[in-house]
Amino acid sequence: MKTSTIISITTFFLYYLFHPCFTTDTLSPTQPLSENQTLVSASGTFTLGFFTTTNISNNRYVGIWYHNLPIQTIVWVANRQHPISQSSTGVLTLTTNGTLIITSIQHNSTTIIWSSTPPTTTINLNNNPVAQLLDNGNFVVKNQLTNDVVAWQSFDYPTDTLLPGMKLGWDFTTGLNHNLTSWSSSGDPSPGDYSVAMDVRGDPQLVVSDRSVRKWRSGPWTGFSFDSIPEMAAYTRNGFNFDFVNNSTGIYYSYEVSNRSIITRLVVNHTGKTERFVWLGQSGWSVFWYTPRTQCSGLDSCGPNGVCGLFSSPMCRCLKGFKPRSPRDWDLLDGSDGCVRKEPLDCLNGTDGFLKMTAAQLPDTWSSFVDQSLGLDECKAKCLMNCSCTAYANADVRAGGSGCILWFGDFTGLGAFQSGQDLYVRLAASEFASSGKKKSVNGVVIVIVVVIAVLVLLTALACTAYCVCRKKKKRRGNGTGIDHHNHEDEMKDEDVELPIFDLSVILEATDNFAPENKLGQGGFGPVYKGKLEDGLEIAVKRLSKDSLQGIQEFKNEVMLITKLQHRNLVRLLGCCLQVEDRMLIYEYMPNKSLDAFLFDKEKSASLDWQTRYQVILGVARGLLYLHQESRVTIIHRDLKAGNILLDETMNPKISDFGMARIFGGDDSATKTRKVVGTYGYMAPEYAMDGVFSVKSDVYSYGVLVLEIISGQKNRGVYLSNPDLCLLGKAWDLWNKGEILELVDSSITSDSYSVSQVMRCIQMGLLCVQENPKDRPTMSSVVFMLGTSNVVLAQPKQPGFLAKRGSYLSTSSSNQEPSHATDTLTILEGR
Repeated sequence: MKTSTIISITTFFLYYLFHPCFTTDTLSPTQPLSENQTLVSASGTFTLGFFTTTNISNNRYVGIWYHNLPIQTIVWVANRQHPISQSSTGVLTLTTNGTLIITSIQHNSTTIIWSSTPPTTTINLNNNPVAQLLDNGNFVVKNQLTNDVVAWQSFDYPTDTLLPGMKLGWDFTTGLNHNLTSWSSSGDPSPGDYSVAMDVRGDPQLVVSDRSVRKWRSGPWTGFSFDSIPEMAAYTRNGFNFDFVNNSTGIYYSYEVSNRSIITRLVVNHTGKTERFVWLGQSGWSVFWYTPRTQCSGLDSCGPNGVCGLFSSPMCRCLKGFKPRSPRDWDLLDGSDGCVRKEPLDCLNGTDGFLKMTAAQLPDTWSSFVDQSLGLDECKAKCLMNCSCTAYANADVRAGGSGCILWFGDFTGLGAFQSGQDLYVRLAASEFASSGKKKSVNGVVIVIVVVIAVLVLLTALACTAYCVCRKKKKRRGNGTGIDHHNHEDEMKDEDVELPIFDLSVILEATDNFAPENKLGQGGFGPVYKGKLEDGLEIAVKRLSKDSLQGIQEFKNEVMLITKLQHRNLVRLLGCCLQVEDRMLIYEYMPNKSLDAFLFDKEKSASLDWQTRYQVILGVARGLLYLHQESRVTIIHRDLKAGNILLDETMNPKISDFGMARIFGGDDSATKTRKVVGTYGYMAPEYAMDGVFSVKSDVYSYGVLVLEIISGQKNRGVYLSNPDLCLLGKAWDLWNKGEILELVDSSITSDSYSVSQVMRCIQMGLLCVQENPKDRPTMSSVVFMLGTSNVVLAQPKQPGFLAKRGSYLSTSSSNQEPSHATDTLTILEGR
């Protein structure tokens, strides 16, 4: 051990004997910091000291947190990889050469577990170093006498939090790359899998990565904001000032707050979310902004050359001049293969043109070319000169635009926003109607007049034909209400054998969709009760004209459900595809959906234990059929209480297959760039990474089982306090041996078998384990439910998922408890 270190530690013990506690903002070589001491910044904003996390190890760390907040919020950790063990004593010391060290003392043994980077020889501390905690949360080492040059600072070594004034990116003057790295878990500060860094390739942008795999990008800086975060420009009105530097001094992002009363921080958490928090006093920390926040937030949500449109239906579309690479997958709302050009470019003949795409989220810029000195016209000329160039745009949108970005090859991460910038996409000449044709003004006028005249004539003929056909159609209707006329155009290329109902029959059955016949409202649209002439009661699910979902989701549900026959799956009787109406006709379920009973205090009393057990077992059998026993393997992807319908005997039937997917028999898991479903029921690996399998449905089923037993809704998880959600509560009660407290109070203790209830709860916890490999298959679940003498495995911790707001409410009932405010299905259909 160095002599200076031994002297510092000896000095500490002498000082500690006579000064058992102190609170100051500075640390000197003669004044070490022990575990019962803290440094507090001059204004009382931040504290530096030793802290213990929420895990059971009682390891200690040296860190910085907000001083006056009732919730200890750690913003920086020194020894995050090397904690002080429970049996040791920690000391923070400043050596005379300006190096900070943390030592662990156990009995007579002293070990250095962390040290700061020694100051460079060019910075002269004259053996008078002092470490000071500044009011902005920066812990600095400098010369105590001159008090000017900073030799070391914690801001150069961020952990998971970016405070005002910190840099995120490269600082060329120090040679340091400032990144954020998540904690391993909410109670473990060691470096986790996720990081936020500045990608300086091409046009620089912020990137969130899971180890080496990029998960999200901010897009390039446009002069006002990052391209994928256009709302940043409006945040300046809330007191935020953002800065992006790209010059010889560095490439980095930073921010300040003009209103000093605003307490804010930017954090990457252990699930991969990057969140900006604002302190709201008694309300605590509030999420001001976060990412990924939509299905278009990914790096490549719709594949190469696909356009992700958050407010369009379907969400993915091809650029003009492109077509889907895999049309069948595209029709099933899987755009991962992207799009390809319809016609090749013709660079050599110079006939290519450019399509202007407005309000665009620019494609990924990591391999782009950037020249800030070029204007837009020069940018276009430079692109035309390079046969590999496929698009161009301004690099800076301020003051009419300046700078030049060129793309080469396919586009990835292209999106359509409500506001954005112009992107000029290179297309073949054949994609432009007026390409290569020179006409005189008189010739153009003659053509226009002729075209208009022809259109007027054709319109008149079409209207006449339509009226004649409509009269014939009304005379042609038969007693069953089924009409097989020209609906094949809407469902072409689909192998569907399903009766098609005439609209007039549906109108008569539902009394012209009378309000009193409305059963509920879902993402697809309203559901109405009806009664046919033969007395058969039906439920009509009608696509709303204002719905974000459309024919693709409609096709998906028809194609899947017509192949399925099981007593625990709702039966599809037919469909209606007439004029602008698209409707699915189901068997009527008199008891509506499970959530209408489960989350209603009065109605839940009618659900005794045997009824709940019947629902648990019935849903399991329905899922087993989907996963293993049907002709094709089906993953439902939106299993929840609102999608479980109950017949007259309370027999459960799984409904709503608008989001279901046919699964490859040889695949154990697959990935989608379009995550759909409902928060609280979604498996973590699916919600965060888009990875789904039959185990995703198993997770949803486990949540449903715990809801059925408890009568409580799993409303998502706040990672700072998992106990706020049903899964966290169940896990806590399980560990305490008090799991029967989870049972709904409306179920009397003498009406159920304790062993059966315990078995169902344990099975539910097994289904919601974090690792998909640990979850049972549905065949195992059915076996476990039906066999009481088989010992179940001990469950591991559930996979918690943070709920950060909702985007679209969906429900299968008009009952208030069924309002699924956690729904993530922004663009997917019912």
